[in-house]
Amino acid sequence: MEISDVSTPFGVARVHFAAVDHPLALLVLGHGAGGGIGAPDLVRVTEVANREHVAVALVEQPYRVTGRRAPAPARQLDGAWQAVVTELRTRAIAPAILVGGRSSGARVACRTAADVGAVGVLCLAFPLSPPQRAPSRERPNRLPELDAVSVPTLVVQGGRDPFGIPPEAPGRTVVEVAGDHSLKADLDAVGEAVRHWLHRVKRRARQP
Repeated sequence: MEISDVSTPFGVARVHFAAVDHPLALLVLGHGAGGGIGAPDLVRVTEVANREHVAVALVEQPYRVTGRRAPAPARQLDGAWQAVVTELRTRAIAPAILVGGRSSGARVACRTAADVGAVGVLCLAFPLSPPQRAPSRERPNRLPELDAVSVPTLVVQGGRDPFGIPPEAPGRTVVEVAGDHSLKADLDAVGEAVRHWLHRVKRRARQP
């Protein structure tokens, strides 16, 4: 897997490329808040995408590159991500760009999809609402981030995810699989959901 460093306004991001010959699209994926690009669902999606002639770029945010575990603020995450996707666009790797990620990475992809010109968004374990710790406190709801996406979106969510399960909506498909937020319980189901979605998105991207 080829590795490339990309300068961003918030430090150096690291991109791990899983390339294919003559890719139909490039799927750019981000990691979760405390995890890395080696998460089992990201690995499985990369394998599936490559079999579908889609190249994959797995992006390590600058805070992870420097060895920190605590995530950077949303503004920095979004800014670094946009800088990376913009750089990838200049390389003309594929005719269309898809974006996505797991958990926090999915939120970043949703918030920036329009700005980077993505033709589809893939959300693995979208963290809809944090698990409630204090009954008296209202739980934040991140559904507006999903609702703001205007391109075809796939959400793959564990049926026992403590962050909840987003609803389906026009242009948004939600596939519930066995397991929790890690999505490790049934990676075959995760891969199959992504495979079907990639077929649909690739057809749409080829339409004039």
